[in-house]
Amino acid sequence: MKRFITKRVLSSTNSLRSPRCFSQLAQKQTPLPENEIPVPKLPPFDYSPPPYTGPSAEEILAKRKEYLSPSLFHFFSKPLNVVDGKMQYLFDENGRRYLDGFGGIATVCCGHCHPDVVDAIVKQINRIQHSTVLYLNHAIADFAEALASKMPGNLKVVFFTNSGTEANELAMMIARLYTGCQDIISLRNAYHGNAAATMGATAQSVWKFNVIQSGVHHALNPDPYRGVFGSDGEKYAKDVQDIIDFGTTGHVAGFISEAIQGVGGIIELAPGYLPAAYGSVRKAGGLCISDEVQAGFGRTGNHFWGFETQGVVPDIVTMAKGIGNGIPLGAVVTTPEIAEVLTRRSYFNTFGGNPLCTAAGLAVLKVMEKENLQENALVVGSYLKRRLTELKDKYQIIGDVRGKGLMLGVELVTDRQQKTPAKAETLHVMEQMKELGVLIGKGGFYGNVFRITPPLCFTKEDADFLVDAMDYTISKM
Repeated sequence: MKRFITKRVLSSTNSLRSPRCFSQLAQKQTPLPENEIPVPKLPPFDYSPPPYTGPSAEEILAKRKEYLSPSLFHFFSKPLNVVDGKMQYLFDENGRRYLDGFGGIATVCCGHCHPDVVDAIVKQINRIQHSTVLYLNHAIADFAEALASKMPGNLKVVFFTNSGTEANELAMMIARLYTGCQDIISLRNAYHGNAAATMGATAQSVWKFNVIQSGVHHALNPDPYRGVFGSDGEKYAKDVQDIIDFGTTGHVAGFISEAIQGVGGIIELAPGYLPAAYGSVRKAGGLCISDEVQAGFGRTGNHFWGFETQGVVPDIVTMAKGIGNGIPLGAVVTTPEIAEVLTRRSYFNTFGGNPLCTAAGLAVLKVMEKENLQENALVVGSYLKRRLTELKDKYQIIGDVRGKGLMLGVELVTDRQQKTPAKAETLHVMEQMKELGVLIGKGGFYGNVFRITPPLCFTKEDADFLVDAMDYTISKM
C-alpha cells in the first residue's frame, strides 16, 4: 500500500512541470508583476559546515532501494541529502543551507546540534552509554524528577520508552489494566502510532494495515474547519457519550486524543471539546490519555502541554519527539495510583530510560528554560500565523490557517466553498519552496496541509523568509 501511495505521490510531483495538472483556481490566480515580489533571500547565519566527502544523494538513494524497506518514501522529486544541521538550519551535500520549517516532524525543539545538548550527550557517552535500569544511575532519576515538575496535579510517575508509539501502547495497556475494560475511544483522523494497539487507535486508512485492531471506537472528529458542528466542541463531544451508551457496556477503559492533531493536518480540537469528552469518559469509569508527542514541550507557546489549551488535566500523558531533540526517547507520565497496575506482572524496557537518552532529555529541559523557548514559540509563532493569515486573504487557494505557537497548518483548497483539497498544488508549492531554501512538511487525510513545525529557536526573520517564499511560489503558479 505505502509503495503504491509513494509512487503516486512521486509521479504526481514529477508531473507538476505541466500547468495542466493544476486546478482552474490555481491557474486563475492573478500573477503579480515580475518586479512586485522579489526572490526571497535566506537570513544571514554565522555557520558554515565542514566539507562533505560522503556518498552522493544518488548513491544513497540506490542503497536505500536495494537494502532498506520498500515502505520508505521521501519528499521531493529530487530527494534532499541532509548532511549537517545547526539550530534552525539544515545543509545538503553541496553545503547549501535550508531553513528547517519541519523540525524533523516536530521533533527538533532546541535546534539542530544545540551545543548544550551535544555536550550533555558527549559527556554521558564518555562515562557510560548503557547499563540497565536494574542498576542505579542518576541520569534517569534526575530527568524523571525534572519532567514531573512540569506536570499538573498528581502526575508524577514516569515510565521511559523509546518512541511515541511505545508510549501510547503502554498508556493504552495501563488504562485497560487499571479499569478492567477493553474499550478505548479515539478520534477519527487521529494518529497515535503503528504498532498493534496504536494502529487501532489511529484513524486514517493510509496508516492502517489489514490486521486485527480490536477494542477501539472512533468518535466524530471535532474539526473546526471541516467538521459538521464547526467550532462547537460540546456538540462533537456528545458522540463520545453516544459511543459509550450504544457501543459499549457503559464502561470504558479510556479515551486518547491529541490536543492538536499533527499527522492529521494540524487540527486544533474545537473549544470546549476535551472538558465535555473527559466528563463522559470519567463517568463511564475510563481514564483520559493525552498524546503530547507533537504538541508537547512548549511547542504551542501559550502552554507547555497541548492539553492545557483546553483547561483539562489527563490521567495519563504520553510524549516523545521534542522530549529528546532528536534522541530516541519517549515517556508515559501518570499518577502513583494508576502506575501501580504494572506491578501485577513484570514490566521492563531494555533501552527505556538509558543514561544517554535521559541525559539528553534533561539537557533539553534546561535549554528550554535557559533560552525561554516556550515564550519564543508564542511570540514568533503568533507573528508567523498572522503573516500566513495575510497570505490567506491574498490567495483564494489558501482555505485555512490554524494551529498555535510553532505548530501551524496551512490548508490548500481549489474551492473555498466546497473545500476541495488542492493536492497537486500542495506538492508543487513544497517543491518550489525547497528550491528557494525552505523545507516544510505536509499532512492531513488528503495530503493538502502544510505542516509548519520548526525548531523553537525560530526567529521572526526566519518566519518572514518562510512566508515570503510561500508568497513568491503561489504568485508564480
